[in-house]
Amino acid sequence: MSRYFLSQVNIAKCLAPLSDPVMQGFVDNVDKMNAIADVSDGFIWRLKDEDKDAAVLVFKDDTLIINISVWESREALFNYTYSSGHIEVFKRKKEWFSKMKMLHMAFWYIPEGYIPTFQDAKDRLDYLNIHGETPYAFTFKSKFSVEEALHYKLIK
Repeated sequence: MSRYFLSQVNIAKCLAPLSDPVMQGFVDNVDKMNAIADVSDGFIWRLKDEDKDAAVLVFKDDTLIINISVWESREALFNYTYSSGHIEVFKRKKEWFSKMKMLHMAFWYIPEGYIPTFQDAKDRLDYLNIHGETPYAFTFKSKFSVEEALHYKLIK
């Protein structure tokens, strides 16, 4: 079987434009969070800032911050999210982002070498919000395997 990795998207709705003083604490910490991810065990790839302009075309909302990354496993992503220096900034999210009514994070498996797109991310978030957690799109609450994802039939 080919190797598969965990892809994740998370989105957040900014309280103000990134240039606004309200967002300064977040802006000041982006490089720090990215640097922690880049050296974390199990980290494979992340969307770079210069690639984010296309997000508005897909998500049709310029107030969203969109993060997409690829990890060796769910455990590796969990450790980065909750057991690294990332948690210090994560705990402050209410200072910069509004509460979203929809689920704002989704995971799915991708074959080794595949780079997830904004459309992939939007499709998984939309599916998760319509159908709940399935092997096609899930969160930390579920522990779906690659095998389950490969054999999952999409609900239309």
